[in-house]
Parts: sequence; structure tokens; C-alpha cells
Amino acid sequence: MRAIKLTLILVLLPALCASYAAAKPNLTGNWKLNAAKSDFGGMPAPSRFEQKITHNEPDLKVSMVFAGDFGEFSADSVYTTDGKECVNTSSMGQSKSTVNWEGDTLVIVTKMDMQGNEITMTNKYTLSEDGKAVTIQGHFSSSQAEGDSKIVMDKE
Repeated sequence: MRAIKLTLILVLLPALCASYAAAKPNLTGNWKLNAAKSDFGGMPAPSRFEQKITHNEPDLKVSMVFAGDFGEFSADSVYTTDGKECVNTSSMGQSKSTVNWEGDTLVIVTKMDMQGNEITMTNKYTLSEDGKAVTIQGHFSSSQAEGDSKIVMDKE
């Protein structure tokens, strides 16, 4: 009986590990906003939003350009998907993020101080089945406001 259990474990373990690894999609690509499929939660849509993602699990690099009525903003951020705090600096100041997986969804929680007001942003990245689009469900909160967004980006 013990030999049967051991054999089952040895047979099933690689399959379980493979299914766990498969649950983590690779988000690498050049992504461009699909404004028609996005919802900015009452905020005006940007005129440009692009992300270049380089993803070699657990390393993740996101370079983004965001432009609208307020001007243009760009940032390069480096993360690890293991839940450890990652610190990045941009023209908006320093941010601290943790990144982890919830099933096949990548979750980035970022906190930053803007003029004495702490802002928390949560972005959940989900890759489409065909790998041609990524949906980012966003939520931000501060002592002054909070809101949600749904951003759809197409792979170039």
C-alpha cells in the first residue's frame, strides 16, 4: 500500500507542479491602450498609454508612458513577484510595491506619498486566453478620494 501511495505521489507531483507553473502567464510584450474597451471610472481617457513589460518569473520590469491633458509621464519600475517590497523612484517620487500572484492574476499593490497624502494603488493584470490582450483592474484610495478603473491593452 505504501509503495502505491509513493508511486502516485511521484507520478502526480510533476503534473501538479506543471499546472502551478502554467497558472502564471508571461506578460512580456509591448502593450498599447484600447480606449474603446477601457473604463477610467469617470476620469478622462489618456491620449496615450503604453507599457513595455519584460517578465522573466520572478523578475518583472514595466516601462510605461502615460499622456493626457496634464502632460506626459513616463516611469520604469522593477519588481519581483515573490511578495517582497520593491522600491522605485520616478518624477512623482518614491513608491513601494509588493507583487504576487492570485491564481493567474498578477497583483501589484503600490503605496506612495504625494504631498503628505498616502495613496494606495492596486492593479490586477489578467492576460487573455489568446495572449493578445491584458486587462488591468485598478483601484486607488487616499484620504481624499478613491476609485476604480478597467484598462484593456492590446499587444503590438
